[in-house]
Amino acid sequence: MQKDCILVGAPVDCGKARQGCLMGPDAFRVAGIAEALHELGVAVRDLGNLSPSETDLPQHPHLHELPRTVGWTRALMDAAEASMADGFPIFLGGDHALSMGSVAGVAAHAQALGRPQFVLWLDAHSDFNTPQTTTSGNLHGCPVAYVTGQPGFEDFPPLPAPIPAENVCMIGLRSVDAPERAALEALPVDRHDMRAIDEHGIAAPLRAFLARVAEAGGALHVSLDVDFLDPSIAPAVGTTVPGGATFREAHLVMEMLHESGLVTSLDLVELNPFLDERGRTASLMVDLTASLMGRKIFDRPTQGYAA
Repeated sequence: MQKDCILVGAPVDCGKARQGCLMGPDAFRVAGIAEALHELGVAVRDLGNLSPSETDLPQHPHLHELPRTVGWTRALMDAAEASMADGFPIFLGGDHALSMGSVAGVAAHAQALGRPQFVLWLDAHSDFNTPQTTTSGNLHGCPVAYVTGQPGFEDFPPLPAPIPAENVCMIGLRSVDAPERAALEALPVDRHDMRAIDEHGIAAPLRAFLARVAEAGGALHVSLDVDFLDPSIAPAVGTTVPGGATFREAHLVMEMLHESGLVTSLDLVELNPFLDERGRTASLMVDLTASLMGRKIFDRPTQGYAA
């Protein structure tokens, strides 16, 4: 029996200097995410938008909005763990710093159930910097390092259930900093850049990863960044990198995830409506979510965009 979808608005806009992701959760709502899920027979509960917890941390001279990011992490950890007990949470972002809390929270729930937590990171970036290695000071580039228990996050909440590096799969990489590359090469993170996708296709690495999740009886969290997609089809992101996933590659990923029956939670992140073109990116992200939740290719509606 399919669980209810729980929409958790996370207007996180502190993980980087460029503003606009604050509007992301409401843009997903306007684009019809609840209606698309209802059409699939999925019950939907919208919890509205969260607020960050209060902290007494001082501002950091190098890290952008550290206290607010820590506050968001605490709030999202609690909300994620609670919503996992009630259904299938979809975290509407907000920048990718939100995943520090969402992933840590769902992992805590999985640990309580005795299940290993796995993460599929669909992103142009590995987000494997730490507060010590980030040159920009933007903490939206640090969530995977945090949730896998890398050192340097003393100001952040202690992790109740660090995720083993081998339980993380990254697909779509095409912009990785030198310190991230060095750290990843020392760890068994399963990673696939767009060169590998060009040569071997996107289905093979995903199929192999899903087989490992299934064999382990794991829970699977999917974190979908707008910049996983090629900017020609998804312009509404402040971190565009050419050469991303095509429309069909992205839908294939979502269709395979649905067929696996393994996905237990989802992030939709880095949507900046200020940079969108008549809502086309928000609509595409909603369409991809519908594919993840079971929309078949023959059932996909024709979309038009008003001039």
